[in-house]
Amino acid sequence: MARHDPGPRRSDSVESYLRETRAAAAVAVVALGGGVVSDVLAPGFWSRHGLLAGLASSVIVVMLSAALVNELLERRKRQRWSVLAQYVMLQLVRSARLTWTGMLDLAGLLPPDPYTTSSLEAGEQLVRDTARLTQSIRDLLADRDRRRLLHERIARFVTLSDELLGRWAGVMLNADVYAEIIDRHVELVGDLAWLGSLFDHFEPPDDDLRARSWSHPAFQIEGELDDDQLTTRIVAITQLAAELDRTTLELALRLVPIEWWATRLGTTAPNVNAQRELSRPRKTLSRRGRVSGGM
Repeated sequence: MARHDPGPRRSDSVESYLRETRAAAAVAVVALGGGVVSDVLAPGFWSRHGLLAGLASSVIVVMLSAALVNELLERRKRQRWSVLAQYVMLQLVRSARLTWTGMLDLAGLLPPDPYTTSSLEAGEQLVRDTARLTQSIRDLLADRDRRRLLHERIARFVTLSDELLGRWAGVMLNADVYAEIIDRHVELVGDLAWLGSLFDHFEPPDDDLRARSWSHPAFQIEGELDDDQLTTRIVAITQLAAELDRTTLELALRLVPIEWWATRLGTTAPNVNAQRELSRPRKTLSRRGRVSGGM
């Protein structure tokens, strides 16, 4: 018997709801075609079974209507807010990238020149190397000074992300595809806030912060985590941030074509090779670091 996932209802892809809607429309069309063919092969069948014919036709009409209406409404919402949604998604990309590159930096894995595309790609490869990343994070936690910097950096990430989500979440929830993206980034920020609150409670930098940390239920629910548990948690958060960086950027670049911006701003022609690289299928990481197929 399959185990029910107690977590939030979330699709494997941020655009899977489009496939579901189109699949329902396709099923309705196939059912309609099957009804026509069956009437040719078995003349008089539907006329002899009026109740069945009425039910079948009603179901087909409902499925087609729901699929068409949902598709039209969602497309209108996406087009209406596409420029704003792209802007917000690029801000979310920046937030996620600051998270995973910051973790790599503290772990001593960030490439020497992090401001180039090749260095960014090398950093993504390091994030996917779970064994190496795990050992580096374990060494980081064993160093008191770097551990303190990690605590401070997590608090900074959470503050910046809270401001970003608080400013734009309401707008992004207008369309399903944007709501899915926001939901996944909220998961990342929630993981960071949860981890930061554990640091606040068990390793407070001052007495006032210890008093404030009692307000968060994380320490009450989980208790104190040892370094191995913290390492696993940080690796999962880092890999989730890198995944969200990539998938959110890919979706953002599909919302408004780069050529449109180039025309509006009078910039140079878009980097076709970069776009091809972004559209190339890759393996992605699931929520806790398991490798799965790309979008």
